[in-house]
Amino acid sequence: MRNAAKVLCSTQMPPSQSTIKVVIIGATKEIGRTAIAAVSKARGMELAGAIDSQCIGLDAGEISGMEEALEIPVLNDLTMVLGSIAQTRATGVVVDFSELSTVYDNVKQAAAFGLNSVVYVPKIELDTVTELSAFCEKASMGCLVAPTLSIGSVLLQQAAIQASFHYNNVEIVESRPNPSNLIYGLEKFL
Repeated sequence: MRNAAKVLCSTQMPPSQSTIKVVIIGATKEIGRTAIAAVSKARGMELAGAIDSQCIGLDAGEISGMEEALEIPVLNDLTMVLGSIAQTRATGVVVDFSELSTVYDNVKQAAAFGLNSVVYVPKIELDTVTELSAFCEKASMGCLVAPTLSIGSVLLQQAAIQASFHYNNVEIVESRPNPSNLIYGLEKFL
């Protein structure tokens, strides 16, 4: 009988090398609280900061309805949180659920500290998206702007892309009982 070579496999990731540090801006909003809970349960991600102008000093886990405290207080100082992540040279991302008026500055701060951004602001203007795109291209940083996080909307967009290879015209029509719930900018076509 020949000696078989042993193959060892490990599913554990090195703690700091592949863990993505996540900062949530707009932490006290419903979507922010949900994101905090999701990030803290996700493998490969670690909540590094919770930013908001409300509930300052309260634990991010507690405001998110989690059973255990995360020992991460809600702060209103984005620069301090980004600086602490930058000092550890960790890979990080800023997820911004804040207001339209602060998005551009938040992305600029994140880029200054070497972090990419994910921006979810439903009523974001095309001009703001264009400015963010130009800034991130100059800074060689990534920024995903998602005006909707609806899985249905994302799937419809992907279906339209696939259909465009087979048909001359592809159109997505969104209809809602309350026109004010439409994605910003569409109500002018009603």
